[in-house]
Amino acid sequence: MKQFAVIGLGRFGTSLALTLARMGYDVLAVDTNGDKINNIMDRVTHAVQVDAMDEQALKALGIRNFDVVIVAIGQDIQSNILITVMLKDLGVKMVVSKAKTDLHGKVLERVGSDKVIFPERDMGVRVAQALVSKNIMDQINLSPDYSIIEMMAPDGISGKTLAEGALRLKHGVTVLAIRRGNDVIISPGAKQVVQDGDVLVAVGRNDKLKDLEEK
Repeated sequence: MKQFAVIGLGRFGTSLALTLARMGYDVLAVDTNGDKINNIMDRVTHAVQVDAMDEQALKALGIRNFDVVIVAIGQDIQSNILITVMLKDLGVKMVVSKAKTDLHGKVLERVGSDKVIFPERDMGVRVAQALVSKNIMDQINLSPDYSIIEMMAPDGISGKTLAEGALRLKHGVTVLAIRRGNDVIISPGAKQVVQDGDVLVAVGRNDKLKDLEEK
């Protein structure tokens, strides 16, 4: 089982650590603020009040043994970058760093971050997409051109099989799963009938997904 360390317990870091813990993963939470540590210590595997800028302290935590270390520090950009560098120097296999701006993200990539994330920006994009889309419930952007969406089944294909709905043929969209109440149908076949109230999880080009949403 993967082991995660989350450095920085702001709103994003705390939410991330608690979510990973609820999913059953071992989670080490690190912050300099004792109150934040006390608030989370009973809900994660370990919570330690440590200055992550202290290389010896990170070594003492065995930080290099974690599969993924997330640098979730947001306000102190300098510390965010320096800790990212330190973690890579210590041999951490996968370092994920939170960035506030595109320039900050580019710097993190240059200094060795394996993955840069933009929580505030991405959440803003997802909220905007939800506000302007009548059927789309959630969206994950895979690239500038492709996404995975979760959407209510359009009226035009309810009561039809996936083959009859011709989503792939007409729209170039592939249905990965169908959520029906508490049940999930994984990799549904062409003969699977789409029912009213079904939620489709589909992947495709953004323009094709938009056409489907308007179907």
